[in-house]
Parts: sequence; structure tokens; C-alpha cells
Amino acid sequence: MMNDTLKILETRRSCRNFKPDMVKKEDLDAILRAGTYAATGMGKQSPIIIAVTDKTMRDEIMKENRKIGGWGEEYDPFYGAPVILIVLAKKDIVTHVYDGSLVMGNLMNAAESLGVASIWIHRAKEEFESDFGKGILSKLGIEGEYEGIGHCALGYAAGPAKDPADRKENYVYYI
Repeated sequence: MMNDTLKILETRRSCRNFKPDMVKKEDLDAILRAGTYAATGMGKQSPIIIAVTDKTMRDEIMKENRKIGGWGEEYDPFYGAPVILIVLAKKDIVTHVYDGSLVMGNLMNAAESLGVASIWIHRAKEEFESDFGKGILSKLGIEGEYEGIGHCALGYAAGPAKDPADRKENYVYYI
């Protein structure tokens, strides 16, 4: 019999069609807390999370992400998700990319456990290398050199999740 954690890990899927409804505050807080408990190299906790719930700011970030991706005005690379959690990590920590990736995993799996849909959206690295991203960090009083790892777009799914793809052969090797 599979426990709840393993079930969440096997059933979480990326959502590409979100309802506009805001994620409940208590759920968002629990998801963010789970992100802060991700394993990090040598326990240095190199990542930070910027939780974007303000629609105006969310849309500005979406437009910057769209511009980096080269898409037209009608495309939303966040698929309508009302919440964007941006994970960044301190560049001077050698494990920063791995640390931030584990935070992203915790965020997505915690969201799934609470009935909140998610998807990892890239281009955070490019966003936060630009004046646009550096301006966000400056406004928040965040100092130091950070690399954007990813955006965890959150919301409630507008439709059912797709079935998982079959697992490839030879995924695991034993010695």
C-alpha cells in the first residue's frame, strides 16, 4: 500500500490551465513553509522565495517572461496562474542551483498535497540578470548576487490533470 507522500509524488502533474481564483492564504503559507524546508548543500539555505500575489506585479513579471521567451502579446507563459513563487539562490554558494531546484520540488509537491495545481516555469535566470529583475530585488531590499532558478506558478486547475507518461525503460540501474 502506498503512503500519502508517495502518492503525491506519483500523481503531481504540471498544470497549463488555471482558474483565476486566488490560492487560499493558509494554503499559500503552508506551501511557502514547505519550500523553506528543502534540503540545501551544507545547510546553507542559499535560496529565497518571492511570493507574488499582486495581479499588477504578476502581470509585469509575466510580460517580462513572455518577452524573454519571444512570444506574442496574447500568450501567458504562466497559463493564467494567479500566484507566482519565484525561487532565487545566492550565486556565491556552490550548490545554489541544486538548492533552488529542491525548493521548487518542495513547493510543487506541497501544493499538490493541498489540492493546488502548479507548474515550473523557466526564464527566471534571464529575468533576474536584467535591470527588470534587479529592480524587483532592490525594491524588496534584497542585497547580494542571486540567480533566478524558476517560477512556481500556482492556482486551481481549470480541468483534470493529464495521466502520467509511461516511465521509460532502464530508468533505474542497480549495482
